[in-house]
Amino acid sequence: MNKDTEGAPLLPNIDYPADLRKLSVEQLPQVCDELRQFIIDELAKNPGHFASSLGVVELTVALHYVFDTPNDRIVWDVGHQAYPHKILTGRRKRFSTNRHLHGLKPFPSPEESEYDSFTCGHASNSISAALGMAIAAKAGGESKRHVVAVIGDGAMSGGLAFEGLNNASGLPNDLLIILNDNNMSIDRSVGGVKHLLHQLQTNPTYNRIRYKTAQKLYSWGWVGEEGRSAILRFNNSLKSLLTRQQNIFEGMNVRYFGPSDGHNVIELVHTLQNIKDMRGPKLLHIHTVKGKGFEPAEKEATLWHAPGKFDKTTGERIQSDTSHLPPRFQDVFGHTLVELARQNDRIVGVTPAMPSGCSMNIMMQEMPSRAYDVGIAEGHAVTFSGGMSKDGLMPFCNIYSSFAQRAYDNIIHDLAISRLNVVLCLDRAGLVGEDGPTHHGAFDLAYLRPIPNLTVASPMDEHELRHLMFTAQLPNKGPFVIRYPRGRGSLVDWECPMQEVQVGTGRRLKEGKDVAVLTIGPIGTTAAKAIKEVETEHPEMSVAHYDMRFLKPLDVALLCEVAEGGFRRIVTVEDGVRTGGLGSAVLEWMSDNGYGTTPVRRLGLPDEFVEHGTCDELYAICGIDKESIKKAITL
Repeated sequence: MNKDTEGAPLLPNIDYPADLRKLSVEQLPQVCDELRQFIIDELAKNPGHFASSLGVVELTVALHYVFDTPNDRIVWDVGHQAYPHKILTGRRKRFSTNRHLHGLKPFPSPEESEYDSFTCGHASNSISAALGMAIAAKAGGESKRHVVAVIGDGAMSGGLAFEGLNNASGLPNDLLIILNDNNMSIDRSVGGVKHLLHQLQTNPTYNRIRYKTAQKLYSWGWVGEEGRSAILRFNNSLKSLLTRQQNIFEGMNVRYFGPSDGHNVIELVHTLQNIKDMRGPKLLHIHTVKGKGFEPAEKEATLWHAPGKFDKTTGERIQSDTSHLPPRFQDVFGHTLVELARQNDRIVGVTPAMPSGCSMNIMMQEMPSRAYDVGIAEGHAVTFSGGMSKDGLMPFCNIYSSFAQRAYDNIIHDLAISRLNVVLCLDRAGLVGEDGPTHHGAFDLAYLRPIPNLTVASPMDEHELRHLMFTAQLPNKGPFVIRYPRGRGSLVDWECPMQEVQVGTGRRLKEGKDVAVLTIGPIGTTAAKAIKEVETEHPEMSVAHYDMRFLKPLDVALLCEVAEGGFRRIVTVEDGVRTGGLGSAVLEWMSDNGYGTTPVRRLGLPDEFVEHGTCDELYAICGIDKESIKKAITL
């Protein structure tokens, strides 16, 4: 290192990985320190996914230093760990726009950068996608292209990860899988012999001799593909014997290296350089600390996953007084679930890796033996719930709406066909704001509506949520879906006596004679405000408001009242896609029953993926904010 530049800032001169590769290996720790501080500085004032990104700083630097990105492919799993990657790949100067409307996307996206190899908002897809790229590279004559899948932060618990791993073990490929183990999915490996074997396995001389020996055996015809697998199994068995440990990767004939210190960037560079050109599928296991380099985040990684604004000096999270505001829907769910569980000892709770995100942690603290975090495994969560229901328990399975898409077949095959009594609580339904298109719960109403034996409901407020939860756990209700949004409701005084709601019934909230507004879910509160303003601004107008409450089954009596009410126009409003949702259901029913003369205006999400931004910004863009509803009423 030049003495004149020693200690000088390096990150401002790194716009792309090619700039990073001009540095010496000895300068990389300084790059990591600057990169980590940059993330802390930025996220203190512009909130985002914090702890996971801090944990992969060294890994990200090492990957872009060793591999020729973007020609070489790095496929990130769980996109909330990709901030260092974004900063090193041409987006540092725009990073202050991250998660803002029209700014940088919240997760890696090929639409944003050629360095983003694959969409990665949901977990566990990296191995499958990277394997596909590796096979495509060989088929397209790009045999020198390296493909790396980075998985971890709990994503190895997803079934898709094991499907990809199983396929990778049986196909000819040179895929490198990096398991970022931050103690959330796989236990630490320890022992001196393990470390010695790691040094041997990554040694170039050892691997050169190993490769040449294998080639000779192939050329002599002594070893075929079956024999190669047998030798690899023997090698793995010998290693397991010496270390007194075994892991699933070696059992699947994937060469295993590690564990390595994921925060020693120089060691990571040397290891990656040694193994990157090895033939066959291989896995490098590294240990990292979620929140590394920021003590509060290291101590409470879950709390600092996405902490909001904070003081970067004291580590104090900046929180406003919310005691006067309505509660979050998820908290009403959490407290109500405990209340119901005290009354009904058959009730259990299930969540796929989101206990604090959906407030299942409230039940876990009071009734730890009756609440289950199954990891990032939504399909399993549904079928697991179905199994418990089959033998007498009453599961409340809470899944984020966008993640429930991954359990669609399980909902149909393992719940609906047998009409099992499981309550699916879909949190984060509708637009979720800054997390963008991979996380918007846009499709649940449309994709659940066609499924037989399913009840689909959405509460307009916190009282309705409590009533629906009470109703859903009563005997013989079958699979019962309750969907509600991220964020706060509308009632400060949310606690109320719970009562049964007749399935398939809505409510007339307000009488009127000119226009009928039909809503489902909390968007009804916005519609009620719009109706009030319309009638104030246009005293000659009279607007009726109906809370449908159930999408399936529809309230036929209420629809008859609307269809025969002599309204000039019917407006439907939903926080979900227009295609196939409430508006479509109303149109279909009216057409099927001979009520096709009254114009119906459907408001909902458009037939496109909605970008990221604040919910208010997105409501306006999608035409379901108060002003848009007023316009639809008065047209």
